[in-house]
Amino acid sequence: MSTNPNSDPTLVNVIEKLDKLSTDVERLSTDVERSNDKFDNYQKATQWVVQLAFSLIASATITIIITSILRR
Repeated sequence: MSTNPNSDPTLVNVIEKLDKLSTDVERLSTDVERSNDKFDNYQKATQWVVQLAFSLIASATITIIITSILRR
């Protein structure tokens, strides 16, 4: 039984592929971390906008109430 040495993966080939996979996993981990940071920033900005909107609505409501009381 003879095998062609060029067709069988060698230990060196396996190690090279593992190194490449390790590099790919590290790159993907970095990409996921960046995505998490972007999502966190988006979430904080959205929360800030919602708080600002509620503050403006509350201010407008208080202004209308005070104006209607003072006109009496």
